[in-house]
This record gives sequence, C-alpha cells and structure tokens, in this order.
Amino acid sequence: MSKEESSFDFNKALKAIQEGQPLLGKEGILTPLIKELTEAALEGELDSHLGQEIAANRRNGKNKKTIKALNGSFELNTPRDRAGTFSPQLVKKHQTTLNDELEEKILALYGLGMSYKDIAAHLQEMYGIEVSAGTLSAVTDKIIHRVKEWQARPLESTYPIVWLDAIHYKIRENGKVQSKAVYTILGVNLEGRKEVLGLYLSENEGANFWLQVLTDLSNRGVNDILIACVDGLKGFPEAIESIFPKTEVQLCVVHQIRNSTKYVGSKDQKEFMADLKRIYKAATKDLAASELDNLEEKWNKKYPIVIKSWRNNWERLSQYFKYPEAIRRIIYTTNTIESVHRQFRKLTKTKGAFPNQDSLLKLLYMGIQNASKKWTMPIKNWSLTISQLAIFFEGRLDKELML
Repeated sequence: MSKEESSFDFNKALKAIQEGQPLLGKEGILTPLIKELTEAALEGELDSHLGQEIAANRRNGKNKKTIKALNGSFELNTPRDRAGTFSPQLVKKHQTTLNDELEEKILALYGLGMSYKDIAAHLQEMYGIEVSAGTLSAVTDKIIHRVKEWQARPLESTYPIVWLDAIHYKIRENGKVQSKAVYTILGVNLEGRKEVLGLYLSENEGANFWLQVLTDLSNRGVNDILIACVDGLKGFPEAIESIFPKTEVQLCVVHQIRNSTKYVGSKDQKEFMADLKRIYKAATKDLAASELDNLEEKWNKKYPIVIKSWRNNWERLSQYFKYPEAIRRIIYTTNTIESVHRQFRKLTKTKGAFPNQDSLLKLLYMGIQNASKKWTMPIKNWSLTISQLAIFFEGRLDKELML
C-alpha cells in the first residue's frame, strides 16, 4: 500500500510523535495504521481466493469485530464472499486477537502465578487493552490441550534415576472443597538432564494409585529405571517393583529423619540428631549399621517406635552406601523433586482452593515449563556418574550408551 493509497496521515502521525503522544495503547498513533494494513491484507486474501474459485462467487459485504492487539483495540472490517468459502488466514474466523503475541504474553504472566485480575490490570496499564476474566480464562484454557498432549507423550526407554513424590492441593468439587494429591515424577535421562515425566491427580497419596502411575510410565515406553528415590509411603517400593522388578528403591533419608524427630522429645532432639548423623554420614554401610546398633542401645527404651522404623526400613534406606559420593548425594534424598514442588508453591501460594482440576493442572504445567528452562545442562559430573552406574548396573546401559 503506497502513501497515496493510504488514508493514514503520516504527516499527522509524525507531528503527534514529535509532540510525545504514545505509539502504543488504545489511543496509540500506530493503531489506525495497523487496522488499515490488516484490512488491506484481508482484501488481498479475498481477491486471491475469488481468483481461484471455479464456481461463480463474489464479494458480499463485510463483518465487523473488535480486535485486541498490543497496539490497542480497534474495529476490524473483514470482507466476506457470497458462497461463504472464504477463510481468512491473517485474522481467522472467531479470532479476537491480531496475533499470538498477546496470548503468549497472557500465558507468560499466568505462568508467573499472576491472578486474572492482576494480568488484566497489567495489560491495561502497559498496552491500553481491556481484557475480561472470561477472555483470560479462555486463553489459559488452551493450555489444557498442551497438558494432555504432554501427559501422553512417549518417554525414553531407560531412566538412570527417577524421583517420585506427591504434593497436596485444595480443589472445589460439587460445591465442596476437597484435598487432592498431585503425583510428580521427575527423571534424569541418559544425557543427565532433568525431565518431569508426568503429573497425576488422585484423592490422596497411596500405593494403589502409584501402581497406576507406574503402569502409565510403562505404557508410554519406559522399560527400565535403575534407581527410584521415594519417601517412606507404605507399599510404595512394592508398587515400583511390581512394574519395574529390576529397579533399586532408595528411601529418602531426609524423610526418615523428619519422621523420626516427630516422636523425639524436644530436650533430646539435639543429641538424638547428632547420633542419627553418625548413621547417615557414615563412610560405609557396615559402619552405618554399627552406629544404628549404638542408636538402638542408647535410645530404644525411650523411643522404641523410632528405632523400629529404622530397623524395618534399613535395607532400602542404606542402598546409597554402595555408591561413590557423587551418586550418594543425588539419591539419598528426594530434595531434587521437592525443588520442583517449591516452584509449584510459588505459583499457587495465593490461589486458595482451585475451582476445578484443570485450573490446577494448567498452572502446574506452566510451572514445569518455567523450571525446564533452567534444565539445559546435565547434572554436575554426569559423565563420571553415568559411567559408574553402567558398572554398578552391568549390561543394563550397554545398548543405550553403545558400550
């Protein structure tokens, strides 16, 4: 479109710029130009469409709709044809934003944990665009399709290390607020990069549901997990071994310590913790077992339930002692997956009860996308770690690592 053909007054616009008037926003200088260029492009699309039509067809007036764009809202005249076969591509039917930039901006703000009210206020202040809560909800609901595709995506066949844990949220259902468990599975792939393998919702955390989660991982292509790091949920190790019988289960030592201190009197906690440290910081499993004997001899009469818990879980608590220090640090605790849950809490701390499951899932998904941006590098010293794991789990990584 030439300057002569355009009704946009460039001289007037230049003067307005010199006077300090804004380029963007509802009354932005460029908003009429964007409208004019968009309408001209749509007319060109219709001309091309009519030229390709075999049957007789012609123009049939225009439709009007309000378009929201970063350059301000404006009324767009969209040409139409009599046969109704014209489908514009620049601004599609039922589209109310000029391009994906505005939607991506909304999703980015939503992914930071901002409420609809705060997002609307930001868009109004920065771009002069008024966006209703309904529109914002419709935009963020588009994430649900991405979430479902992400949840069903194929996974790699082997993960050297996987952490499994749950976090709880309040969701409103049938007029009542109920607690739901969100099951998170975080894995390290063969390249040493972290990856959330899936999110699953259930009424509460339990081994039966974990069995369904693990079955889903298997159905999506996971054939082998070398080490699974979990908390002390009863029946959890058995659920893992029923689907992945070769997997070594390491119970989280930090969870075990936390659970132990719940039953220790405040006056004894400092001394008791010092004795526990001699166990989990021991250089070898034999030395750790000896320190556990000392703990039992000293504290069993006073805190028998604590000692019994350590004894019952000892084999799965002590798996990490067989490995070098670098591997020990990775697997003796579920802190790695709890860092993901901390990211979730940052996004949801001001939300209260969620209106439905989808509203929770789409926000957590955005949290995962944000966290994943930081997972561009392998875990520290991963080359050494994977070579050591290949020795400990002889033959199980040969094909994947082409050894």
